[in-house]
Amino acid sequence: MAAAGGERGRTSFQRRPGAGPRPSALPGTRPSLRHGQLLLSSGLPSLDCVLGGGIAVGTLLLIEEDKYGLYSNLLFKYFLTEGIVCGHDLFVASAKEHPDNILKELPAPLLDDTYRKELGDEAAVVNSEDFQDSMKIAWRYQNLPKMETSPTTYTKFGHYYDISKKMPPELCQSVKRHSFYLHEELSFEPKMKAWNMNSGYARLLQSIQRIISQEGFDGSDPQKKQRNVLRIGIQSLGSILWGDDVCCSDTPEDPHSLTKFLYVLRGLLRKSLSACIITVPSHLVQNKAIMERVTNLSDMVVGLESFIGSERETNPLYKDYHGLVHVRQIPRLNSLICDVSDTKDLAFRLKRKLFTIERLHLPPDLSDTVSRASKQDLAGSAKLLSSGCGAVAMGKKHLDF
Repeated sequence: MAAAGGERGRTSFQRRPGAGPRPSALPGTRPSLRHGQLLLSSGLPSLDCVLGGGIAVGTLLLIEEDKYGLYSNLLFKYFLTEGIVCGHDLFVASAKEHPDNILKELPAPLLDDTYRKELGDEAAVVNSEDFQDSMKIAWRYQNLPKMETSPTTYTKFGHYYDISKKMPPELCQSVKRHSFYLHEELSFEPKMKAWNMNSGYARLLQSIQRIISQEGFDGSDPQKKQRNVLRIGIQSLGSILWGDDVCCSDTPEDPHSLTKFLYVLRGLLRKSLSACIITVPSHLVQNKAIMERVTNLSDMVVGLESFIGSERETNPLYKDYHGLVHVRQIPRLNSLICDVSDTKDLAFRLKRKLFTIERLHLPPDLSDTVSRASKQDLAGSAKLLSSGCGAVAMGKKHLDF
């Protein structure tokens, strides 16, 4: 009887003999709980939170450069530095500065203990500011909950970097790097043209396609060796240095060259284990219709608006920030809707060692003096409201319907 009960308790499932172990996850990636896509970090955890958890493998992130390109260049370097820390292969393309010089200027990674110390220093500064504000703010507002500025918390996915220090050369050389410098490439074959676009874009696409196929990043081709992720970074695409005149004329000679490049590039990304970041000087593009098409051909679009040279730089309301972050587009991957963030008012600031994206919140109006005219206006409005809307207003103030 016991034997019969034991036989009934057994399961009929048997593991197939030829089935091997589960494939190991790609380094530096994690699956999304929302749409199941593999995600990798942009190098800035607060930006990962804005993008819905990170950058999906096979997608394109477009960064609209700020006026002077200072902060967009930081995001570009964060993306590459995160790839080195995670052991990903890099492909850096530029027509402005040599890719080797870009890799030499990457920030150094912060260890866990160092980052916690940095957070402690920042918290001490914030607490001292809160203590000073408590002497000025009204007592009824002192017990209200504090505004959570950072949209994310520290996690193992994504790292933090010290922009005041450079990455050690031995760490940068530990990964495989590929570079594309336009001036060197055009000197080899200056008149090459394919896909009905200018020679710079065509040459860049051929280089990306060759690396994806030869280095084993093609997802449709079975690979026996351990797979890895390719991070592609393209700096200032669409500028005059790339041989494109979209930033110089409202009616360029070849208005579809940039959009064709993005269309072909997205096709290469979709079938490969790669992710791409592109910075574009959108404020220099003369024809806004071209910029709209560029936005539609990108998976994610984030714009940076710097306060340098603007009225907001001296405005006391924005004294804690260095610019605004505009999320233009979020991808819809394996779902009908995109992962919308809980806030749309975002700003960035450059701290002593860290670059962060935070929720934009303005301080309360703590002005000590209120004009007598405004007090009289409030008193007159109160009298009119107490007398009823049908009453005739006395004096100079009238109700407008």
